[in-house]
Amino acid sequence: MDPDTDAVTLDELARHLRAQPALAAKAQIGLVRDVLGPASFVEGPGDDGAVVRGSSSDGDAGPGAQVVVCGEAILPAFVAGDPFGAGLAAVLTNVNDLAAMGAVPRGIVDTIVGTAELAREVLRGMREGSALYDVPLVGGHLTVQPGPASVSAFGVGYAEAVLSSTRVEVGQSLVVAGCVEGSMRADFPFFPTFEARAGLLDGDVRLLPRLAASGVCVAAKDVSMAGLVGSLAMLLEWTRLGVTVDLDALPRPRGVPIRDWLTCFPAYCFLLCTPPGRAEDCVAAFATRGLSAAVVGVIDDSGELALRSGDQRSAVLDLSVTDVTGLRR
Repeated sequence: MDPDTDAVTLDELARHLRAQPALAAKAQIGLVRDVLGPASFVEGPGDDGAVVRGSSSDGDAGPGAQVVVCGEAILPAFVAGDPFGAGLAAVLTNVNDLAAMGAVPRGIVDTIVGTAELAREVLRGMREGSALYDVPLVGGHLTVQPGPASVSAFGVGYAEAVLSSTRVEVGQSLVVAGCVEGSMRADFPFFPTFEARAGLLDGDVRLLPRLAASGVCVAAKDVSMAGLVGSLAMLLEWTRLGVTVDLDALPRPRGVPIRDWLTCFPAYCFLLCTPPGRAEDCVAAFATRGLSAAVVGVIDDSGELALRSGDQRSAVLDLSVTDVTGLRR
C-alpha cells in the first residue's frame, strides 16, 4: 500500500470494510429468496442480470446467443441532488451489469417519477449515457408529479457465453480490471471516468463479452455500490470459496486512499475469474485498450475473503459461514 495515502493498518482496513453500510444493505436482497424460493444465479435472482433461455436471430449474435436482462433503481438522494447524474448512472449501471454477464448491450428502458424539470434533467443524463455507451433508449415510462422522485432503468443484451458466479472454481485467477484515470466525487463515493474514456466507453464494455466468448474469463462482477471487496464477496457467495487479495498488485488511482478505493463505486471496474493459464490473456486484453488490469489473487477453498499487503494478511469475511445477500445454495 502507498504510505502517502494509507494511514490505516490492514486489520483496521478489514474492520472498516466489514462495517460498510453498503455491504450490510445487501442482506436485504435475501427477502427475494424468502418470497421466490431458491434458484440458481443464472436462472433466478442473483448475479448482475438474469438469462432468458433461447436463441437469437440477430445478425451480429450467434445462433445460440442468450438474452440477458437487468435493472437498477437509482438512490433517491442521488436523484434529488443530481438528476442529470442519476440519468447517466441509470445507463452506466445497466451497461456494466450486462457486461459483467458477458452480454452486449442492445437497449435501455427507463421509469421516471418526478417533476417535469427533474424528468428533463434525468432524460438529458440518459441521453448522454446512451451516446457514450452506444446503446439506444428504446422506451420507458414517465409520471410527472410533485413530491419524491424515483428513477429506475432496465437493460437488455445478448451473450454468446454467460459469465456467472456459479462458474467460480478453485485455482482460477482473480483479475481486477478497470479505468483508474479520474477523480472521486466530493459528495458521493463515485469515481467517474467519463472524460478520461470519452469515445472509448462503448468498446470498453463490449470487451467483456469477447473475453467470455473466447473462454478467457468465466465469471465476473462489476464493482458497484458495495465497493470492490463487497462486490467480490457477492461474486464468491454462491460457491462459498475464498481468495486473498494482494493490495500491492491492485490497480488504483493515484492519491486515492485505499479505504476509499475499496468502498467506492468506480464507473468502470470489474472482477474477473479466469481459468488456469488464461490470466495473462485477460490482463493483456485490457492493456491493449489502455485500461489497468492485474492478477490480485487465486481462488481457494478456504471460504475466507482476506487482504494481503507485504507480509501482512487480514481476513475480512468468512463466506463459509457468513451470508452477504442470502442468495446462495
